[in-house]
Amino acid sequence: MPYRIEPRAEASRAMALAAPLLATLLTLLVSTLFFLSLGLDPALTLYTFFVEPLTTLNGVSEWLLKAAPLILIACGLAIGFRANVWNIGAEGQLIIGAIAATGVGLFAPIPESALLLPLMVLAGMLAGAAWAAIPAFLKARMNTNEILVTLMLTYVAELILSYLVHGPWRDPDGFNFPQTALLPNAGMFGVFDYAYRLNTSIFFTVIAVIATWLFMERSFLGYKMSVGGTAPAAARFAGFSGAAAIWVGLLVSGAAAGLAGVTEVAGPLGQLSSQISPGYGFAAIIVAFIGRLNAFGIALGGLLLSLLYLGGETAQLSLGLPSSIALIFQGMLLFFLLASNFLINFRVRKIAARTS
Repeated sequence: MPYRIEPRAEASRAMALAAPLLATLLTLLVSTLFFLSLGLDPALTLYTFFVEPLTTLNGVSEWLLKAAPLILIACGLAIGFRANVWNIGAEGQLIIGAIAATGVGLFAPIPESALLLPLMVLAGMLAGAAWAAIPAFLKARMNTNEILVTLMLTYVAELILSYLVHGPWRDPDGFNFPQTALLPNAGMFGVFDYAYRLNTSIFFTVIAVIATWLFMERSFLGYKMSVGGTAPAAARFAGFSGAAAIWVGLLVSGAAAGLAGVTEVAGPLGQLSSQISPGYGFAAIIVAFIGRLNAFGIALGGLLLSLLYLGGETAQLSLGLPSSIALIFQGMLLFFLLASNFLINFRVRKIAARTS
């Protein structure tokens, strides 16, 4: 019997909620077939990816540690995405924030001051926001494409980082590795338990989730940005400023990404290196859409993607699989999420056969 695709009269709320779950199930199904094709036991492999990392306290600590920057960045991105302001350069803003925080930590005149860490946090957020202000200015004044500008600036940030850690900031006692000296103790977040790496920077992520929900669901400015994203013509008729949405969306997301950079250098790493981020800025885009641009949904999406990172490392050690297999999971998850989103506004309908 033939089928056809037709637009829905209005977007399906049920499908909007079900899309992330459907995408996750399809990812697991295709992953099972993928592992079978490699001659692996799918049950054992999926257990290694999604269960084994959480069987120890250290595993749970690492899970939350990796989830925190993903959620933090995704919360900032979601505010702009709601208004159709597409910041794809959070990775670069994270790097710039990490550079600024490290500069304060290494070159502060009083390295053991109690104000050092707050100043590093402030410097990182301002630097990330300033880096995002470049595409905001170009978009608001010259109507440039913020997707391209933010993405290209990421490569500029990476080159600046490479220059610093290979050149003037390289640790002279670091055996020629591209990294800075260790930050002073006053410039480090405190750990909850010295046996694990989870530290107090996670509170920034908790605050960010709550603040993002309050801004998007309970503030008038958040409402204006949402209207501007879903109904631009209505927003213009109501007098809502498109330029304001561009500036708010990019500056907030830049500051959040810069803060994530601070939590990395002043948290588990303790120094600036050429590998400051495993791609958190790009992965956070997936997290934002898995969470349906909702703060609490983003928290769940960040925990899921963090588990993929951790599972990839566990599979590498236990099964000898390449750690990049986690990127395959990410790609499949994003692909199926986009495919599932199609069903929010469209449906597949069976065409009744004609009787002669």
